[in-house]
Parts: sequence; C-alpha cells; structure tokens
Amino acid sequence: MTTVNPMHAKLAKLKSNYTSSYWGKRIIAELEYANRISVVHAHKYDELIDGAATYVLNLGLTHGTISEHTARHAESMLSELADEAKSYRVLCAAHAHLDMNFLWGWDETVSATLNTFRTMLDLLDEYPDYKFSHNQAAAYHIVETYDPEMLEEIKRRVHEGRWEVLASTWVEADKNMPNGESMTRQFLYAKNYICSLFDLAPEDLQIDFEPDTFGHSANVPETLHHAGIRYYYYCRGHNNDGHHLYRWQSPSGKSVIAYKEPHWYDSRIEPGMVMTVPEFCASTGMKTMMKVYGVGDHGGGPTRRDLERAIDMNSWPIFPTLQFGTYAEYFADVEKIRDQLPVIQQELNFIFTGCYSSEARIKKANRVSETLLNEAEVFASLSNLWTSAIYYRKSFEEAWRKTLFNQFHDILPGSGVSETRDHALGTFQEIVALANSRRSAAIRQLAAQIDTSRYIVEDEDLRESFSEGAGAGVGVKDLFRIGESDRGRGKTRVFHVFNSAWRERNELTEITIWDWNGDIRNLAFYDDEGNTVAYQFIDRGFMEHWGHFYLRVLLDVEVPPMGYSTYILQEQEGNMDVLTADDYYLTRENIPPNEMYSFTLANDRIIAVLDPQSLNLISLMDKQTGSEYVDRNRHGACFRFIEEDAFQGGGNAWLVGRYRKVEPLTQGLHIEACDLGMDKLRQSVTYRVPFRNSSLRVTISLDRGSTRLDYDVECDWHEYGRKDDFTPQLQFVVPLSYPCDAYKYDTAFGTVLRNPMNLDVPANSWSVGIPQDQAKGLMLITDSKYGFRGVEDSLSVTLLRGSYAPDPHPDTGTHTMRMAIDIVECHNNASLIEESYRYQHPLNYVSVKAQRGTWPLKQSLMRVEAGTVAISAIKLPEVTIEVPRCLIRVYETEGIATMAKLNLYRNVTGAYWVDIMEKHSGDHPIQIAGTIIQFPVEASCIANLCVEFAP
Repeated sequence: MTTVNPMHAKLAKLKSNYTSSYWGKRIIAELEYANRISVVHAHKYDELIDGAATYVLNLGLTHGTISEHTARHAESMLSELADEAKSYRVLCAAHAHLDMNFLWGWDETVSATLNTFRTMLDLLDEYPDYKFSHNQAAAYHIVETYDPEMLEEIKRRVHEGRWEVLASTWVEADKNMPNGESMTRQFLYAKNYICSLFDLAPEDLQIDFEPDTFGHSANVPETLHHAGIRYYYYCRGHNNDGHHLYRWQSPSGKSVIAYKEPHWYDSRIEPGMVMTVPEFCASTGMKTMMKVYGVGDHGGGPTRRDLERAIDMNSWPIFPTLQFGTYAEYFADVEKIRDQLPVIQQELNFIFTGCYSSEARIKKANRVSETLLNEAEVFASLSNLWTSAIYYRKSFEEAWRKTLFNQFHDILPGSGVSETRDHALGTFQEIVALANSRRSAAIRQLAAQIDTSRYIVEDEDLRESFSEGAGAGVGVKDLFRIGESDRGRGKTRVFHVFNSAWRERNELTEITIWDWNGDIRNLAFYDDEGNTVAYQFIDRGFMEHWGHFYLRVLLDVEVPPMGYSTYILQEQEGNMDVLTADDYYLTRENIPPNEMYSFTLANDRIIAVLDPQSLNLISLMDKQTGSEYVDRNRHGACFRFIEEDAFQGGGNAWLVGRYRKVEPLTQGLHIEACDLGMDKLRQSVTYRVPFRNSSLRVTISLDRGSTRLDYDVECDWHEYGRKDDFTPQLQFVVPLSYPCDAYKYDTAFGTVLRNPMNLDVPANSWSVGIPQDQAKGLMLITDSKYGFRGVEDSLSVTLLRGSYAPDPHPDTGTHTMRMAIDIVECHNNASLIEESYRYQHPLNYVSVKAQRGTWPLKQSLMRVEAGTVAISAIKLPEVTIEVPRCLIRVYETEGIATMAKLNLYRNVTGAYWVDIMEKHSGDHPIQIAGTIIQFPVEASCIANLCVEFAP
C-alpha cells in the first residue's frame, strides 16, 4: 500500500488555490523549496515545514487569499532553516538563443541578431549587476559587418567583464554529420577571429556552448581537448546515465566537464526553477546550480521581468541565493570537484533521426565542401612547399567559414524552411568556386614542374589546333572536378593524374580528350615507362560541346600517395579495330540470345548476380573464399519506396516515422544499356524504373580488380509528405547473408560500434555489418548520405525524404548520388577509412602540352609508411613565417598506441607538436631522419604536428 505524503497534499492544495497573488506565489514557492531541502537532509525539517504549511492553508481557507502578513509570518516560522536555504546558490547565466537561418532567411537572422544585442546592451545600461553571455562567432561577425558601432559598445562591456564571449565555435554546429576536420575548424577560425576582435587570449575561450545541438558524437571530447576546451554545455542528448554534471570521456581517455541542462535552455526566471537545486547539489557535492535563462530561437534573450524577478526572489528569506553570473564563473566552481565527478564514455545520441536525411541537397553540399577543401589544402600545401606557390590562407578561411555556417544545427540537419536551403546552396556555390580554383591552381603549378620534353613533337603542324578553350568549366557542377584548361594539342597528349590520398591507388579514372585529330581506331595510352595502358571508351565516339568535340575514356592508372603519374595518348597504327557502338554498348536488342536474361558482373575477385527481372542484387560472392554476402531469400539488395507515418507533433523533418508500407521498386523497369564481360575494364547495367510521381535511373558497375560494386543513381523526385497522411521516403537496403551482432559506422576522427537499432543513425559516409564469426563483412558507402540503419542482419541508407515541415517541398527535382557495396576486412578500421577516402575523393587529372621541367614523370610528395593512422589534414599554418613548414593532422584508427612514420620527400629540419589552435603543445619525441619523421600516437587520439623544412 502506497503512503501519501501529507506535505505533498498540502502543497498541492495551496498551489491549486492560492497562487493568484504575489504573496501566495512567494510563500508557496518557499514552502516547496524548504520541503526539497528537508528531503535531501533525511526529512530533518518536515515538522517545521508542516506547521508553516498548515498555518498558511488555514488562513487561506479563512480569508480566501494569502496576505503579506500571512506570508511573512510563515517565513518567520521557517527561520530555523533560512541559513540552510540561503547556503544554496543559483547562478543565473543569461543568453539569447539565436538560430541561424532556421525558420527564416539570412536577412532576418541579421535583424534578429542586431535587435537582440541592442536589447541586451540597453539592459546592461539599466541593471548594473546584470551579466550577459553569448556564443557563436558568426553572430559577432554579423555585428562587425552590419553594425560596427554596436560592436564597439559590446567590446566595452566585454572588457568590463559584463558581456561574456562564449564563441569558441563559428556556430552551434551539428556534431554528428560534419567530419573531424570540420569540428577542428569550428574552433580554429572562431577562436582566432574572436581573440582578434575582442583582444582575448585563446585560454579565455574554454567553453563549448551547444544548448540546442541534436546529438554529440563520441570523439567530441577528444577534439575539445585539442582545442583547449575544458567545459561542455548542452541540453539535447541521451545516454548520459541520468547525470547532469559529469566528465565526458572520449575513447582516447581525454575528457571534458559536461553540464547537461536539467531543465531547458530556452526559459525564464521563475520560482519553480529552484526546486531541483537541493537534489542537484546533493548528487554533485556542490552548493551551486546554474540556471540558464533567456527566451530564444529567434533571439530576444532575457527580459526586464527576468531581471526584476531574480532581484526580488533573492530577497526571499527561505530561498536560495540568486546571483547574476557567467558560465565561466560556474565552471570555475565545478572545476574544484572535477575528480569526484562520474565518468561517462559514449556518444550522446540519438535525438532527431530525420535530420540525417532531410534536405538532401544541403547534405550533399556539406560533403562536397569538406571534400574539396581537404583536397585544395593538400595540393596547395604541396605546391607551396615544392614550388613556393602562394598559399591563399584567406581564401581557405572564407570557404571554411561558409562551410561551418552551413553546419549550424538547423541548416545541415535540414530542419529549416526553403529560404534556409536557398541560402545554404548559394553559399555552397561560393565554397566550390573558392576551393576548386585553389585546387586547380595548385595542381597546375605542380604539373608545370614535370619534365615531359621527351614527348615534344618538334615538327608537328599545330596551326589547325582548336583544343584551346574547349570544355571550360566542364565537370565542375556535377562531378566537382577541376575545370578543363590547357587540354594539350596535336596527336600526342600528356595527362598527369593526381592522388590526394595517403596510400597508393590503382584504379580506373575518367579522362576526357578534347579535339583530338588522330584516327580513333589507332588511339593508344602509355605510362611513364612506355608500357601500354588499358583503357575503355565511355562515349560511342566524339561528342559535341559548344563547337568542340570530346571523347571520354576509362584509364587503368596507378598513382603514388599524395603524388602523380603521367600517361601519354598517342596515335599508334593498328592498335585496335574499327570502333563501333556494338563493341562497347550492348542494348537489349543486341544482347546475344544466350545472355538475354543473365545479368552477372564478374571479375577476378567477385561475382555479382542481378535478378533478371527486378535487377535486385541477389548474390555477391567472394571468389577467393566462396563466401556469399547478400541474402537472395530476402529479395536481395534493392531500392524501396517507403510510406512513413507522418509525425503528429510538429515538423517531420526531425523524425523518421514508423514504416507503414514498404514497396520494392521493381515494377515497370526498363533496361537502357548493358556493358558486360570479364574482358571489360568496367562492366555495367543501366536501367530506369518509374514509381509514384517520380523515376529512378540506376547504373550498377564493377571495375576490373575491384571488390566494390558501384551504384550511380539519378532520381527525379516529386513526392510530398502530408501531415494527415504519410511521409514518402526513398531507401536502399542490403539484406546480409550472415548474422550481425553489431554494426560499425564512421564518425568524426574514428569509428563507432553500435548494437542493432531499428532507427536511422548517423554516420559520416558508411556502415558495415559486423559478422559473428568471420573477418570479412559488407560495407555500404555513400557520397552524400548520412542516415543509415543496421538492423535484422541488413544495411540500409535513407536517400530522400519528402518531409512536409518546416519546408513543404524540400527535395523536388533531380538528384544525383553515388553509393557502393564492398566486401571488406571489417575489423581493420584503417582500411575502411582509406576506402571511404578514395570513394569520396576521385583522382584528379590535368591535360597539358609537353614541356621541359625538372621533375620525373611519376613521384610521391608525401606518404604514410607505417602506423595505424589516417590523415585528416595537410595545410599551412595560419601564421606566416619565412621558414617553409606545414601542419599535418592525423588520428589513430584502431584503438591501439602506434608509431606513425611519414615520408615527406624533403629534408626535415624540425618538427613539434601543436594543438588545434596551432600553438606549441606536448613534448613527446619526434624522430627526424632526412625526409622521414616518426612520432607516437596514442590510442584513438588526434595528433597535430608542425613540420619545418630546409629552404
């Protein structure tokens, strides 16, 4: 039998009848707070509180209200616990939550920011004890750009200590989808900017303030540690074992103090906010609790009522001490009990499952931005170190700032309106222009050093050459390649293929030949040693483009790590038979009768069998082991149209609903082309299938020597969700032939292992089904998707969603996307990360005229020779000095300490550890031997080095 606490009943009766007056609200709040104190002190004050409550209730019943006299007398009855009540402190930390481009466009974001800050400055003038705090460097950049006079006022308040700058990041970014390098740049560019703007030191910015971020990946503490961040404030996020104050530890062992908001960050000053103070303090060993207040999303912040209430409630005798303060003040108190805090080591997810797939174009823009900036910095750094080319730091910073802004937690997750999307995609075009122009210039500068003089044809008549100007800009929009330039001339063409990866690559790459005037029947390719190189035509002959003519081929290339190879096109009489369409393109009409209904793609490593009617992948076999990886009994790997239950509580961009209907896309399928046979460099099948109001065009291909089956997809999407009906979804699913106990996903600076979950979970680009009893498993990798699902021995990825709110038409129109299925060593994280990098970063090439130079036709400029590390970035430091140097950031992939060994192919004169802010950090020895450096990297850690070279 449950016993009813008579104190609770009296308080409930008082609250339901006597809170209409100020004095009623006051004494009832004091009684409730006193009762909370008594509970944590083993009910020490129960009798005292019961007497005061009975007195107030009786007079309330007698007079119908609670007067000042009644309240004050009751307070005197409680005076015995007044000191205990006041011994608890509530530090009131103000903020104004400013969502960047959430339910509004950029112009409104600017207006909300400026108007909010103006209000805060006015309140600071009026209330001398009031303090205000604000994060997000982007908000201060708005002020600097649009109201520099206001900025001067803010600076004065900052130097007074009454305006706390919390801007350790550029924006309150999503922390599940951005890669590790993006996370580092949030801190690098925000801290550098803020310290310069307000004359602060990096040590003044030790708090990462993320009240509304939708989840927090496992390596966030590792990144924060290297950025000089000691404290983490957040509100949304599960799996912290119920703790509100704890040490959040990364897999490496690095930790930060995390404060999980006990109430809600977007709130007001009210009496009820203190009721959890005694319990919170009892559980943490502190005497102070922080109250975060200030209404927001669209700005606004604390109001006059908030300030007046705080001042008034601080005068209540049976209430905690209320003080205006800053977040830094609170965490300074927490620091005293750091060693007593519980330790949590896990990711803090998952909040909004729809945010990993809503607004597909924004997500693709983020992936491409990260990819291009990585490559541009790699090649620009190499170009600077090897050729003294200019390194455009400001261009990179500008492009990164735009990328970081678009990672705001309502932009990248797709939980904004159409104006949100339009602005993000507009800035994306600027990012691509900045990154691509720098990447192109760097690669061409490197190519200019290569000696190809042996291919100069002295007596060739070039007066009829018209390849100049051909294809300018081709490939930039859809393939995100560097634009065509130079293109060579005459019948001998020189192609340099560049690799940004830290390992050697042997694969097919696409080459475009412009305005070649030789006999196509005699076309031949050679490597730097004069060996014939295999190739395959993509086009059925030369195609026309704005008065020029091009021919695309697949070339089988081998390129060293972070280096280049050279390939020569020449006319070689008798090289091949006459080119005909039938030789390279088999349409349904000319498939040999015995192969009419057989669609098998096979090479020396795998066999992939497609169902002849649905073209579902019904078998994927490893030839070496004979192992099967796809379950044909569950219809094989296929595309599915899903009807989700519409979310009945707000915008369904945030949540993926229950699957109420699943429809495989197999009806009305039309085969457009086939190119089959083991003699091919690339085998492929292309088909089109209509569904509902949309259509899907898919090319499935397999390259020679590869275990990866590629899917190139184009979807013309016209499906719209409705609140009273369903949310449409396009999904790709792979049923596995083996049982899975767990699934592995890539995350920022590493990987994470998760149990099967029947919901979408975030990954940077891939997922792997981990088998129970074998080393190899199946990997599902994408070029632009983030929402994966590993459950019931299957892998799936959400490709498109027709969410109806906040944006009613988020993804209307044509989408291009790539994904692949690969048989992998699933316990080797380094190889999985390398595979993903290669997939996201196709080889680059330039076509140039033959020239004299000093470099060989093939060489590496940097490589990882040993150690379980992956390279996150190669860039030049933010501060320029005369000594040639570069910054290299790596991270350990296997969870074991390792010794990394890099060959930089240039004599190293010095190397030292730095942090994310590029300041000296750490004293572990770095071994230098000529062009080789070796250094230890702890398990699951980031390592940042600055390497100096001889002039």
